[in-house]
Amino acid sequence: MRYLFRLFTLLFALGLVFPALAQAPTASQAQVAWRLLDYVAVDYAGAVANGQVTNPAEYGEMVEFSGQIRTRLETLPSNPAKADLLRDAAALQTAIRDKTDPRVVGGQAKALAGAVLTAYPSPLAPSFPPDLAKGAALYDAQCAVCHGATGRADGEGAQGLDPAPIAFADVERARQRSVFGLYQVIDQGLDGTAMASFSHLPVEDRWALAFYVGRFAFTDAEAAEGQRIWETDPSVRAAFPDLAAVTQATPAELASRIGETRARAVTAYLRRHPEATIRPAGSTLTLARTRLAESEAAYRQGDRKAATDLALSAYLDGFEPVEPALGARDRALLRRVETAMTELRASISKGAPAEEVAGRIARLNALIDTAERALAPHEADNAASFVGAFTILLREGLEALLIVVAMIAFLRKAERPDVLRYVHGGWVAALAAGGATWAAATFFISISGASRELTEGFGSLLAAIVLVSVGIWMHGKSHADAWQTYIRDKLSKALSKRSAWFLFLLAFVVVYREVFETILFYAAIWSQGGHVGMLAGALTAVAILAVAAWALLAYSKHLPIGRFFSLSSILMAVLSVVLVGKGVAALQEPGWLDVHPITWAPRIEILGLYPTMEGVGVQLLTLVVLGIGFARTSGTRSKDPARPANS
Repeated sequence: MRYLFRLFTLLFALGLVFPALAQAPTASQAQVAWRLLDYVAVDYAGAVANGQVTNPAEYGEMVEFSGQIRTRLETLPSNPAKADLLRDAAALQTAIRDKTDPRVVGGQAKALAGAVLTAYPSPLAPSFPPDLAKGAALYDAQCAVCHGATGRADGEGAQGLDPAPIAFADVERARQRSVFGLYQVIDQGLDGTAMASFSHLPVEDRWALAFYVGRFAFTDAEAAEGQRIWETDPSVRAAFPDLAAVTQATPAELASRIGETRARAVTAYLRRHPEATIRPAGSTLTLARTRLAESEAAYRQGDRKAATDLALSAYLDGFEPVEPALGARDRALLRRVETAMTELRASISKGAPAEEVAGRIARLNALIDTAERALAPHEADNAASFVGAFTILLREGLEALLIVVAMIAFLRKAERPDVLRYVHGGWVAALAAGGATWAAATFFISISGASRELTEGFGSLLAAIVLVSVGIWMHGKSHADAWQTYIRDKLSKALSKRSAWFLFLLAFVVVYREVFETILFYAAIWSQGGHVGMLAGALTAVAILAVAAWALLAYSKHLPIGRFFSLSSILMAVLSVVLVGKGVAALQEPGWLDVHPITWAPRIEILGLYPTMEGVGVQLLTLVVLGIGFARTSGTRSKDPARPANS
């Protein structure tokens, strides 16, 4: 048990940090390269004019930065686009060394910066509109001393700094800077200057600062005109479908499309009111259709990787945001869309004929139309809210209930009531964490579809690993009626404080993964009205789960210990197979695992059976491991000389 605890703790920790650790080095180097390119694109014009150096110090920086850009790109992992990036970086380095015209160098730097983000994606925007009041407070407290109260680089701390702080109110410079570029400098700092990294601030605070400083060069009057343009010109709204479009746009680039005056006005408005880009749920389905069309076009051009990425974006960015609401209204339709999305990505991955991919996209568009009609705004009645809340909580809560009840019954059989508090502490902590997650998702952060799936996926797999081990161990004790005292003696030694914390973690993980899923669906039901029905459905489900828990515990109390271990080992085995299937499916949805559908196999969610080769294969492997484990423990038991003859 001690070694099992260590293994579980290690896997639990790795499951929490691995997604971030796996991408951190790549993201960091790519972002630094992007920041340097953005700096070159903006500042090279201040160093060279007409083929002559006008500012030797600035020009020296440009030469140095161009070398660093190439070095950073060389350290990035292999990528089909890496060779092109290095070639373009070498060309940029040569152009700077030859004192090429600033417009040419600026264009090269911007093009290369865009290519870097395409090849090595980085978060381009906050997940929700930033709090600009918080940004203003942070600026006053930490930035104004150098950059000045109005962004003119005239603060008391600016005196004597070399190079001088950036003047955010500089109109010409601001034309070339995007909010994303400002964020990168805030996040990483600027080497060779007094500008330090503010990476210690929460991500949302860094974005708030970036938006706030990005408005200094634009007036309130321009913002008012920008609001008028935004509200009356659909083409301008179409150019900014989301926050990422706002963070990446520079006023200069926007001016090339809609004119200088209008570009300044729209920029002034959106940097003051980024929430204007937030659309109702239907617009995310529009984004899903757009991404699907782009995916089909990329596939017909032979770019399978781009087609895969766009198809994944259609799901994560277009469909996932409305999943909870759709699941509350029509869960069968939700599963049909999910299955169709998975099958589309599988067809693209295997290089299916273009017409097959086009057919799948056409069927998906029809399903999305149906989903849009199902999501049409209306006040949910109490009966519908009751059914939705009741079925969701009962379905999600049953798995966790069975595992927690099994642990409690086990400890009672072992006569270890002192350890029960760890199990109760685990599930109570999971409920508290679920409440905190709901509050955070409602008031502070946006939980992406990918985050939800990864949390469910890793939680399911970790719990499954533990249940396999526990199931095999319990099977080894299933013929223990005649030596109950022997088992109790062993358990009194085995259940150390470390093992008790293991039970706490197991209870926490199995309950929190269900709570996490449930709160997202409940938030969607609540937003549709029918609050009385929802509360009644939730309370009814809780009552049924409580009665089920009481009945199971009462039944287990009267079971002989051998029978208890036998039934518990079977329960652990079944639940481990179910959870491993759900875990694989959850990791497939955000694209973490490949998908190879099995067209003839049914989808039975209650059994964790999802018709893919990966999911079914891992479930079969789990069954094999369980079979071998059960056989080995049965053999060991039959040879045990301590076993009574009549057992």
